[in-house]
Amino acid sequence: MQNGTPNNVIGQRQSILTTLALGLSSFLILFDVTAVVVAMPAVAKDIGLGVGGIAWLIDAYSLAFTSALLASGALADRFGRRRCMLAGNMVFLVASVACGMASSESILLTARVVQGLGAAFMATGGIALVAVSFPNVAQRTRAFGIMGTISGVAMALGPTVGGFLASWFGWRWIFFANVPFCLALALAAPRLVAETNNQEGRRLDPIGIALLTISLGLAIDALLRRDSLLAIRAVSLAGSAVAAFLFIWQQSRSSHPVFDPRVFATPAMAGAAVLLTALQFGYWAVLVYLPLFLNTRLHMSMETAGSTLLAATLPMLMVPLIGGRLATRWGWRRLFKIAFGLVTIGDVSLVTAALSHDPAMCLSVAVAGMAIIGVGAALANPQLSGVTLAFTPSTQAGIASAMTMIVRQAGFAISIAALGVTLDTTNAATEFAQPFALAALVALLGMIVGSTLLPAKSSKARI
Repeated sequence: MQNGTPNNVIGQRQSILTTLALGLSSFLILFDVTAVVVAMPAVAKDIGLGVGGIAWLIDAYSLAFTSALLASGALADRFGRRRCMLAGNMVFLVASVACGMASSESILLTARVVQGLGAAFMATGGIALVAVSFPNVAQRTRAFGIMGTISGVAMALGPTVGGFLASWFGWRWIFFANVPFCLALALAAPRLVAETNNQEGRRLDPIGIALLTISLGLAIDALLRRDSLLAIRAVSLAGSAVAAFLFIWQQSRSSHPVFDPRVFATPAMAGAAVLLTALQFGYWAVLVYLPLFLNTRLHMSMETAGSTLLAATLPMLMVPLIGGRLATRWGWRRLFKIAFGLVTIGDVSLVTAALSHDPAMCLSVAVAGMAIIGVGAALANPQLSGVTLAFTPSTQAGIASAMTMIVRQAGFAISIAALGVTLDTTNAATEFAQPFALAALVALLGMIVGSTLLPAKSSKARI
């Protein structure tokens, strides 16, 4: 005992504080994305962004995040997980200030790229530190559960808080609001988390990083380059495909790949990859365009739009607890069939809202559609990580987790660009029917894949 306090109580308090400190990194990464989408109409007006610029506001961050994931794990192993997480945190802090002070599209997008780089190191370092800080399985499971709750809060409340900040103080304060959280993480982590490293961990793969970045960058640029000739866009897409092929070929020949394509060689894992991508189209990318739709069609302020988006985001905080039980009871095939069916219905509802001429009808159908896609996405999102781990041998669990994150982020970046291609202008509400329809089609594909490629019973996972 110390000062009358049992050691196990002190240990439990230390465990909670450590988890909360590491959870700050997850909170910042997700809050930044969900809060920014609400302020995009104001950013577009102030900075002068077109449809392509609006998409790049999110994709610049996501592309940098995805590419840096390939480097962050290796560097964290070599130089220390805590050191890399704190370095990423400081980069994220400086970039957030730069975003808030940006006066032009080029400065803002550059700052968003730097933000994404910092976020990747925060994410990788935070997850690795949880794993090594809690060697006890029960403690580690509890820690990841708390971090999942923190992430859910960031996703659920990000649009509302972002809308409030943008309405009352201006959109720049969405970025400035990151500063106190970054400072809190910088002060807390050295006191609560021990440094760890692994000198014999994964090696840095600059060729793989370059090929993945080129492939995603060319694809996004081709989709969003509206003012270019069709031939130029076709060449960019062809270059993207070549870079993607070379990346897969290079990784398949590597003795220590960061992205091993053989992990997704089975029907179940291939289905999981499709579902991961379909969810980005059907839910996450739709969230990016919803504030623009609400502002254009219903003339909602940023504060009101942020509150309205709770219909789509609150399920992410409440439904996942039910999803785990349903996966056990129903099996993955039935769960994902229902989940993506709901996402499809929700996206179709948004198409109906976009085509509606009655404002009251539009609002009611849109809110119903947001709630439906929110429930469907909340059922599927957490369980997709479970699928990839369950159908991967235990010796490949680490790389499967990393690949799942890469597929999620790459799919998010591509889906935002793809939906942006179908949106000719943000000044007409009916134009939003096209991206919502595309989201519904891809979600429908996810429902079909979930019904065919995944096993009926979750117990058939490989050990």
